Amino acid sequence: MKRREFIEKTAVSTAMVGFGLSLSSFSKPDVKQITILHTNDVHSHIDPFPADDPRNPNMGGVARRASLIEAIRKENPNVLLLDAGDIFQGTPYFNYYGGELEFKLMSMMQYDASTIGNHDFDNGVDGLYAQMPFAKFEFLSANYDFKNTMMDGLVKPYKIFNKNGIKIGVFGIGIELDGLVDKRNYKETVYNDPVETSQEMVRILKKEQKCDLIICLSHLGYNYKNEPNTISDLKLAALTEDIDLIIGGHTHTFLDKPTVTKNRIGEEVLVNQVGCYGINLGRIDFFLDHNKAKSSMGKSIVV
Repeated sequence: MKRREFIEKTAVSTAMVGFGLSLSSFSKPDVKQITILHTNDVHSHIDPFPADDPRNPNMGGVARRASLIEAIRKENPNVLLLDAGDIFQGTPYFNYYGGELEFKLMSMMQYDASTIGNHDFDNGVDGLYAQMPFAKFEFLSANYDFKNTMMDGLVKPYKIFNKNGIKIGVFGIGIELDGLVDKRNYKETVYNDPVETSQEMVRILKKEQKCDLIICLSHLGYNYKNEPNTISDLKLAALTEDIDLIIGGHTHTFLDKPTVTKNRIGEEVLVNQVGCYGINLGRIDFFLDHNKAKSSMGKSIVV
């Protein structure tokens, strides 16, 4: 075995043991692995950063991300690829193509779902609607009500995915648009309370649909230490229950691995965010035994 392969396998094995599972448990056929890959706040960054960039030299780029995703899918076919919003705005690609290129490339990478960020309204509801035919993946937002806009019917509150006999419920939650986005851009879009909406989504997905894993795609922001009354991913986790993973965006927070926090009944919730601009790809692996008991491990992968 090559030295690099040995080091990588040893590191992964050590991480698995750290989650309280013996190595032998992962070799048993009744343990199922679900891999969640995710991005957030890519902001129209299609190309890698140039070699002379002072902060992110030679980092990112859609082609590299696509290769990385393909390699992971070969390793484990039971993959969900998700995005936490702010797909638009940040490079001339968006100014010229209006989001068409971003949606086409995400479709080619076979994204499964995305929520909607505030910058995805930068060309207005009309501009977002015009690009929807290029997206071959689901848009999920449970607390944005689009019924009085042309986006009505194009955004779902949640979607259930079945991977290797595991039911995974995914729902979207967006940030309050008032004061953040020009009213002319979001028009009659109605913002509903994210905590109440999340609990309703969990009731449907956990109690009615009997999902084994529940994931929230959030564009609320990771945390606001100086704004204690502002809802964030950490606060959402603390005020709800039965959410296994919150994948966040908006605050461009770089986490090396998911934050483990407690929900309102003391159970663990994972909260993750991988910065911005496609520099990182988040990976979280869930392991479920025959009783659907869950363990997990996660990391941020530099692209």
